[in-house]
Amino acid sequence: MTKSPAPASAYEQIRARILNGEIRPGDRLREVELADDLGLSRTPVREAIRRLEQDGIVEHAAHKGAVVRSLDQSSITELYTIREVLEGTAARLAAQHANSAEIDALEEVLATQPPESADLDAAEASRRNAIFHGAIGQAAHNRFLLSAMDGISSALTLLGPTTLSMQGRIDAARDEHRAILAAIAARDANRAEEAARAHIRAAHRARLRLIYEVA
Repeated sequence: MTKSPAPASAYEQIRARILNGEIRPGDRLREVELADDLGLSRTPVREAIRRLEQDGIVEHAAHKGAVVRSLDQSSITELYTIREVLEGTAARLAAQHANSAEIDALEEVLATQPPESADLDAAEASRRNAIFHGAIGQAAHNRFLLSAMDGISSALTLLGPTTLSMQGRIDAARDEHRAILAAIAARDANRAEEAARAHIRAAHRARLRLIYEVA
């Protein structure tokens, strides 16, 4: 008998709401309201808020309590700058150290990213995108790099809705992923790094366009 998947934790549910824009930067996280909304007791919600604070996603503001942190445009640019370095390094190391099974796994992950015409939900596209980047991080075989990438992943939650919601971005990102993987499979470290850096630069440009559209 197949087991049902475990229900998402309070942390996962609140983080998902921040990621999809349901809870936005600057919004207060009211423990009682969240507990009622999620159908949970206050204890797991309190622990989730504390964990989000440790991740740097939530901060305590005077007279407000726990609020979702806000990033200005300068901070967003700084975030993408360091992300470009880390993702480029991960792709370079993956080209040098990934084994054949890991490259096959990357091929399989890429195959789960259908074209935009498939009407894939942006949130699901974002989840699959994260899996691809995580798989490259694993294939790099560097624990310290992977830890740094995990930290950036948490910070990216503060950006709100994924840029994959923008018209044409799913197809563009898929093509960029294909270029990264082709270079890794060819063991071309220089080309893999540049393809990964170009992908993050494109994501940064898309993020700025999304910010301007919302504003």
